[in-house]
Order: sequence, then structure tokens, then C-alpha cells
Amino acid sequence: MKKMFAIAPIVFLAACEAVTPPPALDPLPTPDQDTCNASTYSHLLGQDATALERVMLLGQVRVIRPNQAVTMDYRPNRINFNIAEDERITSIHCS
Repeated sequence: MKKMFAIAPIVFLAACEAVTPPPALDPLPTPDQDTCNASTYSHLLGQDATALERVMLLGQVRVIRPNQAVTMDYRPNRINFNIAEDERITSIHCS
């Protein structure tokens, strides 16, 4: 019976071992962050959509026209150019 009491503190101390939490994951960027360097193309705002033909665009690009169906997937490195009915570039953003 005395041996059982002698082992008990060791068992309880083993249960108190510090557990380190897993490393935090980097949060996903939000659409308002300039993860695709959209600000580089801000000079195109208000210009005709044909202005995109004169610019070298590397990487993922999406041109969105009025009433066009677009996917809801979020790709932080993709740059989106929204085109209005009058064929002017109205917004440039990442998603």
C-alpha cells in the first residue's frame, strides 16, 4: 500500500506536463489588402477597357463586365478589373 502512495505524485506530475499550442496559422488576407498589387494599375481607373491591351499584366487577371457571372473563390494574387456598361474601368481589386 505504501508503494502506491509513493508512485502517486509521479503520476500526477506527469499529468501536469506543459503542452505547447500548435503554431498559429497565418490568417487569410482580406479583399481590401493589396495582395495582387492592384494599386500599380490605379492609373487605369476611368479609362476605356481597351487600355488593358496596352498594359503587361502578369499573373492571374480577371476582367468582369456587367451582369457577367463570376466564381466566388478567393485568390489573393488575382487582380480583377471591373468594367462598366460604358466600357470604362470602374474598379481594380484583388480576389
